[in-house]
Formats: sequence, C-alpha cells, structure tokens
Amino acid sequence: MANGRVVHTADRAIGSRQLAALLPSEVLARPGYRGLADAVRTLVLDGRIALHVRLPAERELAQALGASRATVTGAYDLLRESGYVRSRRGSGTWTELPEGHGPVGAHLLPGAGGYSADGDPGIDLAIAAMGAPEDSLTEALAWAAPRLPALARHPGYHPFGLPDLRAAVADRFTGRGLPTRPEQILVTSGAQQAFSLVTALLCRPGDRVVTENPTYANALDALRHARLRTGSIAVSDAGWDMEIAESTLRQTVPRMAYVIPDFHNPTGALMPPEQRLRLLAATRSTGTWLVVDETIADIALDVPAPAPLASLGPRGGADHVITIGSLSKTHWGGLRVGWIRATAKMITELTAVRVSADMTGSVLDQVVALPLMEAMDRTLPARLARLRAQREALVRSLQRHTPEWSWHLPPGGLSLWVDLGEPVGSALSERAGAAGVHIGRGARFGVDPGTFEHRLRIPYTLPADRLDEGVRRLAGALHDGVPLAPAVDRPYWVA
Repeated sequence: MANGRVVHTADRAIGSRQLAALLPSEVLARPGYRGLADAVRTLVLDGRIALHVRLPAERELAQALGASRATVTGAYDLLRESGYVRSRRGSGTWTELPEGHGPVGAHLLPGAGGYSADGDPGIDLAIAAMGAPEDSLTEALAWAAPRLPALARHPGYHPFGLPDLRAAVADRFTGRGLPTRPEQILVTSGAQQAFSLVTALLCRPGDRVVTENPTYANALDALRHARLRTGSIAVSDAGWDMEIAESTLRQTVPRMAYVIPDFHNPTGALMPPEQRLRLLAATRSTGTWLVVDETIADIALDVPAPAPLASLGPRGGADHVITIGSLSKTHWGGLRVGWIRATAKMITELTAVRVSADMTGSVLDQVVALPLMEAMDRTLPARLARLRAQREALVRSLQRHTPEWSWHLPPGGLSLWVDLGEPVGSALSERAGAAGVHIGRGARFGVDPGTFEHRLRIPYTLPADRLDEGVRRLAGALHDGVPLAPAVDRPYWVA
C-alpha cells in the first residue's frame, strides 16, 4: 500500500523519488507496466497525486524504480489510453482524468435518487446524522416553554447569541481544556453558517485556501461559491502526511486552512497530538488562519474525546485558530444551533458579517439548545453506545453482502469510508438510486472532481435493519449482471 502522501498541484511536478515513495511495495518489488499504470491511476483517483501535475521523465522514473525504460513507457502508454495522463512534446506527461469525470448537472436534494420507481421512500445513506434523542428533546422543550414568555417581551434580536447559551458553550470549551470566555463565542445557525461567515470575513475571491482531501463536501461547495483557489493535503486511512502538509503551506502561503482533525469526515481518522502541534506551528509561521471543524469531535467511539486543537497553542490557546462546532451530529440536524470560538475581537467582526446576512438566530432553537448543551455529558454516552452497535451491524452487513469491499474501522465519527476496489462509485450510486438507496459517492468529497471514484461513504446512523437492507440493495445494484462503467461526476447533496 502507498504511504498516503499527496503531491499538491502547487508543486506542478513530482520527482521520480517522490513517485517511487508513493507506490505500493508489490509494484516496487516487481515492476511491471500494467501494475505501475494501475498504481499511478489509483494515486490520482485517491487524490494522493493531484491533477495537472507533471510526472517524471520515463528514463528518470525507470532509474528510480530499478526497472527498464520500456516498463515505464508501457505504463505511461496505458495511462494515456485510459485518459489518466496527457503528453505533449517538449512539456512532459501530466495527470488528468478521463472525459466524463467533470462536474456536470445540478445539485440534488436529499431523496433525489433515493426513491425507487414503485414509490418506495428509500433508504437515505447520504446523510451522516442521527435522528433526535426523543427523551432529551422532550425534556428540553418542557424546560424551555415557561421561559419563552419572558424572552418574548423583548424584540428577540440577539446577533451574538443568547448570553446564557454563549456562556454554556464557553464553559464546555473550558471543561475540555481550552479556557474560553462568553465573549469569544458567536452562536450561529449551524456549523455551515459558521464556516461561511468565517470564509466571508477572512477571504476574498482568488485567495488561496488549503483543505484536506477528501473533506466535507458542503465546505468545498462554500469555498467554490466564494471563488477561492483550493489546494489540498491528502488524508488516507493512515492519516495525515504532515511533511507534505508543511511543504504545501510553505509553498502556497494560503490565507486560510480548513481541517477536521477529530474523526475526520469522511475517513474517520483522528489526528495525533504531535501532528496537531506541527500543524499549529506551520500555520502560525505562514500567517495562515486555521479553521478547525469540531462538529464530530464528541462522536468518540473507541477512544476518549480529544481536547480542542487550539488548546495545544501557547497560553492555553492559539489566536490564529478559529474553532467551529454545532449540535447537529451529537443531537439533531433540525436544531439549527452552531458556534464559532475565536478571539473576542474576531467574534465582533464575525457578528457584523452575520448581521448583514440574517440579523440573528432563532431564539426558540437556542433556548431548547441550552439544557441539551448543559446535559451533554449525561446524555451523550447512550447515543455513542447506539452508534457502536450500528457500526458493528453495518460491518456485518458489508461482510455478508459485499465481501469484496474493504474499509478501515474508524475510532469515532459517523461513517465508513469504503473502498470499492474499482472506480465505479458514481455509476453504482446512480444504479442504487433506482433501487431506492441514496448514497454519498466518494467523488463528492474530493477537491478535484472525479477523484475518489472508488469510494463510498456509508454512515451507520440508521437502525441495524435499515442498514442491512441498504447494503443488500447496494449489493444487488453491484451484482445485477451488467458491468458498471465510470459515470459522470454528478454532485449529490450530502451532510
């Protein structure tokens, strides 16, 4: 298996030794032109070699591999024939994707493609979120009801958020090891609004930003909508390559970096403490704002919940780190309550941006959120236990129905990042849609359209019987006797 490093497009070229270091051990041990071509194709699809990167000259790569030049020539010929590289005399050989992998078509809402021809409402495996905890929500509504009349006597505009909720969010940060004052908290209408506000404040069209690859699909949409130039750092099953991350930051000096270090979406990886320190140091040295998405940080299934990344900074906090989070994954996506943790000065600036967009958040949602936030340590363990059981059920279903697929069991989070073994994710998702299963294709999470075509993100947030039925239908779509062909990259909506 390759070591998980990525070559960023800013590098524009990959050296022969760099490429050799990325190749699987079996290719290095017995270099053959077909195996070499397959390995390079996989590196491109997996985002570990970015698009529009110049590959080494044939002679140089042959020397680095200890192979004949004919072997490399044959591999490059296969890659050209299949559309994964292009060559032009005098300019070299460059990575690209075959025709039909470009972004085409409109975004589809949840359920589009999740209904079968006979009207079956389908199984939605595109949304990695649970339903609301009914008992906790009922208690929170009962707690909030008698308090609403007093709040209703006032106009109801709280652009910073309700003071009590800001204090509760600050107290939770403090309890997790990051001393925080209420004036360092802005309550938002979910984490997506939080990210959009931060992007609007910090960036202008054409600015460089860096994200992980793959990463949260709706964050990528926000960056594209803001017309930002996006670079990437690969996250594989083995985690982050900080050497490449540091190199990318030094070379591109981005305005902002967006990361999900805690049970990363979609891979589920957890960034080790030493890598967090290196990321903090690297972004500080380049003057890059580091936006940390903690939306899934509390979904710790096999390890303790991590401390906030910013808590590793000097004096118990790093001023260049902005942390966002919400109650959508721990409680309910229908409760539109998120937050931003930053310096008090930045919170004031972000609130000014927020006022120009929607003036204030829902007071009712915030009042209901307050008891949920304060009782989280008491109520969350039962939710996590349910997720562990459903994760086990999903694994059993995959082993039973699709034993040819593979995955890495994450220590937390809400989904499995499943390797299909071949680049048919979009074709499979379209065929599954006809069978009533809406699924998050891997390509939806890639910085470069068309990458991760060999992946599906499958959440374990549904009951075990629905998960098994969903996987059974996926297997039926896979094994229906008609070969799957690479499909157009159609950007489905996922959460």
